[in-house]
Amino acid sequence: MKNMLITCSIVVLLAAGACTTSGTDNPPVPTSSERFTTAFNGGDAAGLAKLYTENAVLLPPDARRVEGRQEIQKFWQGAFDAGVTGITIEIVESEARGDTAYETGAYSLKTPGEDGELVPVSGKYIVIWKHGASGQWQLHRDIWNHTPAASEQ
Repeated sequence: MKNMLITCSIVVLLAAGACTTSGTDNPPVPTSSERFTTAFNGGDAAGLAKLYTENAVLLPPDARRVEGRQEIQKFWQGAFDAGVTGITIEIVESEARGDTAYETGAYSLKTPGEDGELVPVSGKYIVIWKHGASGQWQLHRDIWNHTPAASEQ
């Protein structure tokens, strides 16, 4: 259960990342999710943290609110240290208005089970992006939760 909580607390977004666009009316996908996936699967907590705004907030399930880039980096590092890996992301919907965009989707990843073997976990997410003066889309708010396995329903 603890591993499941850690896993669910890790997936944000999961379609996260920063990408340069020619205008703010284009949602930051799919390039952003590719950058997030690459950093996540590489265990790069510092790289993931750079994809967020300075005052970004993670809202993981059954866990405290995580505020700011430095705390977000610590959060992701804790997930990697716990053995969470192998994220895939499916973007379901995204839309941008001015300097703000939202994205919803589904994710799957692997986390160590009680016996140490990797266990698949899946869920859904919503992220809010901000388009900054640098021309980069960055994650600003990130919330997710897992989809219970059939045995948990």
